[in-house]
Amino acid sequence: MDEPSAGISRARCALRGGWMDWSRRTILGGAAALGWGALASKAFAKDANPVVMTAQGRLRGMIERGAQAFRGVPYGGSVSGPDRRFRAPPPPPAWTGVRDATQYGAPAIQAGGFPGEPAAAEDCLFLNIWTPAADGARRPVMFYSHGGGFTVGSGNRPSQNGANLARLYDVVVVESNHRLGVMGYLYLGQLLGPEYQGNQGLLDLVAALTWVNENIAAFGGDPHNVMIFGESGGGGKTAALYAMPAAAPLFHKASIESPVGPGDRAPEEATEIAREAMRALGLTDPRKLLELPAEQLLRFQTGEADAAVPGERTGGAQRNNRDRMFWPIIDGAILPESPFKDHAPALSAQKPLIVGGCKDEAVFFNLGDKSTFSMSDEDLRQRLALMLGDRTDDWIRTFRGSRPNASPSQLYIAITTATPWRAYAVRVAEQKAQEGAAPVYSYILDYQSPTKVPQTDYPIGSPHASDIGTKFDNVVPPPGTSAPPNPLSDLTPGKRQTAANMSAMWAAFARTGRPSIAGQPEWKPYTIDRRETMLIDVQCTLIADPEKTERLFWETEKNAGSIR
Repeated sequence: MDEPSAGISRARCALRGGWMDWSRRTILGGAAALGWGALASKAFAKDANPVVMTAQGRLRGMIERGAQAFRGVPYGGSVSGPDRRFRAPPPPPAWTGVRDATQYGAPAIQAGGFPGEPAAAEDCLFLNIWTPAADGARRPVMFYSHGGGFTVGSGNRPSQNGANLARLYDVVVVESNHRLGVMGYLYLGQLLGPEYQGNQGLLDLVAALTWVNENIAAFGGDPHNVMIFGESGGGGKTAALYAMPAAAPLFHKASIESPVGPGDRAPEEATEIAREAMRALGLTDPRKLLELPAEQLLRFQTGEADAAVPGERTGGAQRNNRDRMFWPIIDGAILPESPFKDHAPALSAQKPLIVGGCKDEAVFFNLGDKSTFSMSDEDLRQRLALMLGDRTDDWIRTFRGSRPNASPSQLYIAITTATPWRAYAVRVAEQKAQEGAAPVYSYILDYQSPTKVPQTDYPIGSPHASDIGTKFDNVVPPPGTSAPPNPLSDLTPGKRQTAANMSAMWAAFARTGRPSIAGQPEWKPYTIDRRETMLIDVQCTLIADPEKTERLFWETEKNAGSIR
């Protein structure tokens, strides 16, 4: 076995090393003698069409990449039509016979789509499950919320397929589709009454977690050991769940990755957005919003409906763009506070947390503009001045001091990654550490991919969203995949080893609340004194305060009010 392959194989077994004492007390006691792959092949080769009994009825799944998969499982009832739209999800329907669970369910109504997915639909409350075996065992459950802000995405995407995590690490993976954008976050409580309480997209996630709590034991999962995690918008959703009383009894640990904060929108501001929707759509009665085709509401979200009202965008385009991002409201009940705005949510004080992101987040958001990756010093200054105003030179001076060999393009990526991505992740780690009740683990995905940004000579490094396939260990496309080649893909041994490390760490955290694995440094909790941060790479490194100079500067900027 060559050295990279041997390293990947060691990472595959790293989780086993982390919980060997526990495993001796279970049916997995022979794993050390057999080897994980041998044990897995014996366990996963059975039941080509597994059937599981849930509280709603029987489901027939399939075998996918050596795991049992159940797709398109309804976890809530219909949320369409004038009696259900913009309200909390009803319970899932029951059925007779055996329901086919081999096809993905519809993603939420949204702009755009994704090849190979079903058509988007208003009724989108479906989840997908991957398990080593529906055998009644008590495996950790990893509940993932997809990214895409609060407006796009789905739990069906190939990069976050849970089969490899389930097969390699003996965990159960669950992902859901849930309402997004205008369908998930238009608030009508002050216009139509308390049954339109808002935050319906977050309530969908609570409904999915409730379904997991009631049914996951039948799939070999432990309802008393549930980890929630998510990236970007999914990180924002995870942060929101971390602060929601209704979600608190349903999960036990969390990972917030490349987080987008859920914001601090108040009901009054959200009500004004609903009134704006009525104006843009030519309505005077708010109940008509319950009857319009969902596609017309989506046209309001994307701004296309504004043409119906002459001058609607004049003078207010920037405010409209912000408003129409659609995110949760801080209502004092469903979401009592903006998580990590001022402090860590007290109701999750006892729950361990991972928080971090990618070293080069901003690369992702500039892929459509190749000039970003060949800047001059003057280009850098002009671009940053649009965001930072008269503080631009101070930002450049600080980051050039800590990165003396960086090109103007590299400085731009570093600065626009620091705000908001790194600054927010550090704030979450600080507040959780200050709370002092449960550990928080900080990380940066530090792997530097040699893959070039298309039509440039600029290596992508670790851009935003590159952690998805990495932590799910979906770097190598499955045999027979029909998806078009990804120009940003990286199939090198280094990327595969990094994926083996990160996926093993996340599975270890799901199992024990500690992300350390054999063959890599001990991942110590983040403390205010040392600010321990794991740099995840081919060979990981635990670093104390890896961005100290930059961190101290951006904290000063925040205190001065120049950044949020």
